[in-house]
Amino acid sequence: MSELRVETWNMPAARLGPESPFPQLAPFLSASAGEQVDDSVPPEDRRYFGYGLNAGWLPHRPQDDYDRVRRDRAFLAIVLENDALRATFLPEVAGRLWSLVHKPSGRELLHVNPVFQPANLAVRGAWISSGVEWNACVYGHTPYTCSPWFAALVRANDGQEILRLYEWDRTRGVPFQLDASLPDGSQFLFVRVRLVNPHGQTVPIYWWSNIEVPETPDVRVLAPADRAYTYEYWGKVSAVPIPRHEGRDVTYAHNIPFAGDYFFRLPDRERPWIAALDGSGRGLIQTSTARLKGRKLYVWGMNPGGRQWQEFLSMPGRACLEIQAGLARTQMECLPMPAGAEWDWMEAYGLMEADPAKIHGADWGRAVQEVADRLQRALPREFLDSELARTGESANRPPREIVLRGSGWGGLERRRREIAGEPPFCSPGLAFDDASLGDEQRPWLSLLASGDFPGRPVQDEPGAWMAQPEWREMLERSIREGRSDHWLSWLHLGLMRFAADDRAGATEAWLRSTRLAPSAWAFRNLAEAARLDGDMPKAIEFYQRACELAPRLRPLVVEYCGTLLAAERPREALEVIQSLPEAIRAHSRIRLLAAQAGLALGEFEPIAPVLAEDYELVDLREGETSLSDLWFAYQAKRLAQTESASGGSLHEDLQSRFPPPKHLDFRVTPH
Repeated sequence: MSELRVETWNMPAARLGPESPFPQLAPFLSASAGEQVDDSVPPEDRRYFGYGLNAGWLPHRPQDDYDRVRRDRAFLAIVLENDALRATFLPEVAGRLWSLVHKPSGRELLHVNPVFQPANLAVRGAWISSGVEWNACVYGHTPYTCSPWFAALVRANDGQEILRLYEWDRTRGVPFQLDASLPDGSQFLFVRVRLVNPHGQTVPIYWWSNIEVPETPDVRVLAPADRAYTYEYWGKVSAVPIPRHEGRDVTYAHNIPFAGDYFFRLPDRERPWIAALDGSGRGLIQTSTARLKGRKLYVWGMNPGGRQWQEFLSMPGRACLEIQAGLARTQMECLPMPAGAEWDWMEAYGLMEADPAKIHGADWGRAVQEVADRLQRALPREFLDSELARTGESANRPPREIVLRGSGWGGLERRRREIAGEPPFCSPGLAFDDASLGDEQRPWLSLLASGDFPGRPVQDEPGAWMAQPEWREMLERSIREGRSDHWLSWLHLGLMRFAADDRAGATEAWLRSTRLAPSAWAFRNLAEAARLDGDMPKAIEFYQRACELAPRLRPLVVEYCGTLLAAERPREALEVIQSLPEAIRAHSRIRLLAAQAGLALGEFEPIAPVLAEDYELVDLREGETSLSDLWFAYQAKRLAQTESASGGSLHEDLQSRFPPPKHLDFRVTPH
């Protein structure tokens, strides 16, 4: 019998604190990925490269307040189970499929992280490694990856119990929905996905289901392709043969020295699937209906930095690789979703058992055909297509119970549309009810209901930001009519203008806000905007004024000191840090900034604690090499005081003579 139940999942968890009070004016993740494309990629496959990537961080605030101290925590878990599989979802963590157990064999099909450890990899910071992550609407690890999603229980007409996970994306203004089911006797977990564009214009849309599986030397990743588009982070996007590239069989992660992406180029009309099978020919397979046509292998690489990242995100001995499935052929692109369109597809996850001699033999075509034939017997392509059509009605059924509510932004948009006389943005199957509305939405509800945007004391945090054009029009009208002509309204209006790429208008609004009431919030935004424009003197001037008003806001101090260092003013940065309370000065990022300032000044005292074995840079960004850079720069300065380097470049000499300690080496590229 199939069962759907609510329980808990217990594990050691690091603290994840509140969001930053500041808006994120620039992306953490470069949107330039794939700008350099080799001629080996045909024009039809690069048509949308770069399209829609430059979005996703506004109006969101960074999730940058977390640590690495783990304490036991019980997470809400929703379990789907039948005689063959047990699937565990964690709705508090963006509905991740955390575990998928094949019950007859007792085999865990996914990489299950034994700890909850945020790290700085997502669109707005915090991200965790484990299971299956659903990346919706915008490029990168979704802004909601460490946030609760709506989780509801639905009963279909045939009595089938369905777990519905859903949210509303604030950047695209698009709702997304996953319906997970595990019918009686099924050897596969089904996940039905729906995206809806409720707008009157085309919007760029992104989707990738990121699936982590255990990484061992005998695991081979297979997909029905004989070439891939690889994005090795130090070079171009180029087409490479599969399975062998540069003398290595890259379908085995342990053969790949550095981090990289391999986007399998599945032939048109080929059934899409991807599998990771061990030496016995067993492991996870994921397949889908045709719309989800992209498949990818991601590896951290076997170099010391890649290995260190694996441990940093989990624990020693828990390495993983990612197999992924997406709407587009690569992650360097969004796809244009027409006005009013609904896109649905069905994904399936289960155990694949194949002949190991064929899977790991020298004949790649034979290995792929072995998996394709067994998949067709176990789950015919025609059946998956028919299930997608059959479940269309149940996807619109209202839930019988909401187990967990996500953000209140979908509920706010529903209220706005009702008052404006606009049609609903989703079906009755998605309940963005009033119970989801909270303190973040309260000021905007006031603006909607009465035309007044309420003020607050200037030292208080400014609240959640908004970028949607309809709200900008309402706020502008309220200010123009004199109903909300105060510092907070101008502060928020500045952000709205900035999001609409009206830099001059944003600066004007923030300056107006400071004239009405000087605030750290407005001066910081002015400083960050000036920094992004390359005006370092003005950025420093505004940061200084912001810090005078709020000297103990860690994110503000980090930005200010980073700007001082970039402007080659290390003495001032060190003086700012030394003036901070011990609790802020002790943060790992502040300690790194102090070490960098000390290095620039030739003062080694702040450097030693950062190079020590017990130091961890909590918010180390993926791709960041600050720690190894500090190590080499320190060695160079130390050597310069005692000897001169001879022969070759100093950098090459340092690399060979002073390899960085393991805990400082997060380099995942050869350069």
